[in-house]
Amino acid sequence: MSRFLGVVNGSFPRRALRLVLEWYELHQTELLENWDLAQRRLPLKPIAPLE
Repeated sequence: MSRFLGVVNGSFPRRALRLVLEWYELHQTELLENWDLAQRRLPLKPIAPLE
């Protein structure tokens, strides 16, 4: 399974970045599953938002 790591240029509010990273940490497995599905052009599974 290939993984994409990239760089985003610009600014992001510190609080928003913290929330995005928290959500990412909670849902890494689901994100990787969806990445695999997307590469095979299959429907993606919903991922719960951060509560």
